[in-house]
Formats: sequence, C-alpha cells, structure tokens
Amino acid sequence: MGEERKALTAPQAAEGYAGDISPELAGQWLAGGQAVLVDVRTDAEREWVGFVPGAVPLAWKQWPGMAINPGFDEGLRAAVPPGGKVMLLCRSGVRSIAAARRATELGVQAYNILEGFEGDADAQGHRGQRGGWRLRGLPWKQN
Repeated sequence: MGEERKALTAPQAAEGYAGDISPELAGQWLAGGQAVLVDVRTDAEREWVGFVPGAVPLAWKQWPGMAINPGFDEGLRAAVPPGGKVMLLCRSGVRSIAAARRATELGVQAYNILEGFEGDADAQGHRGQRGGWRLRGLPWKQN
C-alpha cells in the first residue's frame, strides 16, 4: 500500500540545480517531450529492478565500488540537446541530486526526480512501498 500525498505540480527550489520534481510531473514532461529522462542507476539496477521506457541509461556511479562514471559528462551532452532540460532518476532520489548538480555545472537545466524509481526503504528495509516511480503507477518495464 503506497503512502498518500499530493503530487507536486511544479518544480520545488533546490540548491545547485534547477529543482526537484515529483515522479508524476516527470512522467508528464517525458510523455510531452518537454525534457529528457536520464536514469543514473547502474546497468544491473535497470536490468533487474526495472526501467522507464524512453529513458536514457547513463550511470552516475558504476558497480562495483560505485566510482563516478568517467563517461557521464560526454553521455549527458549526447543525451540532452543544447538548450534542453534533463530529469535525473536514481533508486531513491539521492544519486540523482549529485548528477543534477553536475549537469548544471555542464550548463544543462537539470531536475532531480524525487523518490527515485523505488522510493525510500520501509521499516523492514524493503523498497517499493514508500514512494517512487513504480509505486506512483508511471510507465516501467522489467526484463
């Protein structure tokens, strides 16, 4: 059972990047072609947990060791057209903040997607019940 809350209909102010947006608003922007969605989770996360159709896969950190992806800047520049905006998605909305700050440093209008793909862990340490892209009923697939 998901938690009840009112979806944000506009970006919230954030430090170091354009803003935080709700999964629902990100879904609207993606469907309307208003922004590029970049999934910054690892390849394994996308493969095993699920992915958003139409999202650009570009890890912020790489497994194992979770070192910063040396190809992130180049990949982001290739994914987002000049003057375009990007929405960054990770597991719970933490790595995507760092990626949004880096995108901003590169001159890209960047937004962090709150809650990420899976949301926060619950009392049992399980994800998928406390927010996130999947729980909000937005489009996703699993291999």
